[in-house]
Amino acid sequence: MSTTAPPREVAGATAAAGTARRRRRSGPVGAPAIWFAVPAMAIYAFIVLYPSLAGAFYAFTDWTGIGSFKWVGLENFKSLFSDEQSLGALRNTILLTVFIVIVQNAVGLALAIGVHTRIKSRYVLRTIFFAPAVLSSIVIAFLWKYMFNPQPDAGINALLGFFGLDFLQQNWLGDPSVALWAIGLTVVWQFAGYSMVIFLAALQGIPKELEEAAAIDGAGRYARFRHIVLPLIAPAMTINLTLSTIGGLKLFDQVFAITGGGPGYSTETLSTLIYKQAFVFGQYGYSTAVALVLAILVSALALVQMRYLQSREVTY
Repeated sequence: MSTTAPPREVAGATAAAGTARRRRRSGPVGAPAIWFAVPAMAIYAFIVLYPSLAGAFYAFTDWTGIGSFKWVGLENFKSLFSDEQSLGALRNTILLTVFIVIVQNAVGLALAIGVHTRIKSRYVLRTIFFAPAVLSSIVIAFLWKYMFNPQPDAGINALLGFFGLDFLQQNWLGDPSVALWAIGLTVVWQFAGYSMVIFLAALQGIPKELEEAAAIDGAGRYARFRHIVLPLIAPAMTINLTLSTIGGLKLFDQVFAITGGGPGYSTETLSTLIYKQAFVFGQYGYSTAVALVLAILVSALALVQMRYLQSREVTY
């Protein structure tokens, strides 16, 4: 009996051996081709990493944007936490962020629940509520700057007068105790629809059988919302709260266009303070110190908030 292998088997073994040798020479199949990522990484380092590190370095100098500079150590940070204007900007930033996070997400959730029903106009309403989010923040800011006209026959004051609510008419942007909240109202009006879309996507993913079973068991609307809806939209809540927190902390466009930080410094935020110190007063070193503090604040709060909210998701 012959023990010679058939030609097909010999050819198959030879091809398999050749493939194995090629794999050993070229590395494991599916290994990431790092060299293809090098150009993108180089561009990212040049455009993002280098300016960021350079800015962090200048935060410890007295650079004015032109010419040489001197190393001053922590002097810029000492000035930041001892200057009343800077502390006021930090306080305004935090207050505005808290207002935006609470009101924007409350309104967004209410709108999402409203348009999640079977009303015939729900698609039109979704479009209308979301439309402001795609417009330029500067355009929205100038629109609301007109709406906040202090004259009794213009803007919001005229609308209040039409309904007989003259006692609520305000000098919206001229009163230091009201101007900051007027800016917050502008931001909420623009981005509540954005939060609505995220909440709506989560609501549409909830199985109807769960709510129907709870209703059969006698659970009311509030009980179903508290024990079924809220736990199941927790991931969407995490996303919305994190995005609105980051947006509130770095808010600039609306403040600069509506009040420019006034009246006085009542609406000054860290972002407008950075702009003025750098491009108005030429204190680039101090400006980058404020920017560094803002970056650390945004990163830390966003990270802590996300970790906490994600831990709450696990318990649901």
